Amino acid sequence: MKLEKLTQDKGLTDTEVAVLEYIVANLDHVLSEGVRGVARANFTSTSTIMRLAKKMGYAGFVDMCYKLRSLVEKPNKTEKEEADFLNSFGTVSLLNYNTYTQVKSCAQQIVCQKEDTIFIYGTGFSGTVGEYLYHKLLNMGKHCLFASGGDSVGIFENSLDRMGMFIGISKSGETSLVRDKIKTAQENGIFTVAITGDHENSVGQFADIWFRVEDLWKLDDLNVMPNTFFPQTMMLMELIAYEYRRLCKSDNALPE
Repeated sequence: MKLEKLTQDKGLTDTEVAVLEYIVANLDHVLSEGVRGVARANFTSTSTIMRLAKKMGYAGFVDMCYKLRSLVEKPNKTEKEEADFLNSFGTVSLLNYNTYTQVKSCAQQIVCQKEDTIFIYGTGFSGTVGEYLYHKLLNMGKHCLFASGGDSVGIFENSLDRMGMFIGISKSGETSLVRDKIKTAQENGIFTVAITGDHENSVGQFADIWFRVEDLWKLDDLNVMPNTFFPQTMMLMELIAYEYRRLCKSDNALPE
């Protein structure tokens, strides 16, 4: 299990990383071991464990164990879980985490971008769905720019003056490239939208509208496991496009 997204920018020492890896690998019994047991198993002190919890943003050892379990716990392989997985391809799952008012508000902001640029940013698989949104909005007549991790930061920085809306996509919600840009956009008075996984994260805190999309495998950075996050993100984009067209028709901006 890769923990880079979880630990980036936390300033962990090698010992603290090793302890975190131990806890994640032994979540079934670390609570019964307790702080002293975990420290003993890793040849370190109890203060190291407590310092790790604080750096990771948890209230303490127990809170850290429970929160980590929620991140790495694998879905059960029951028939009901399998049915729920298939049903999650619908829009109901999206509206479990978001309101339709958010969808309408996002569409309204897109309508308002008459001359300004809509800047879309995402890396990896998030960049793939970001590029889809970019082409979708272009075909809807909007002036857009899309950038990914391999592009120069100058593309973003040189667009700030004419940027009216920023949309950042990050499954983990902890991608530093996305977080830095959405934070900069917000600081420059640009309307910001974040599309991330359903858990609390640092990208979402800088968004005027934060869309949370169910992520069944929160630490699966390589997107190896079956997951509805990316198809659901594209479904969200189609919901926004639907609402955009409805708003434009009500303003007689689009032909019937």
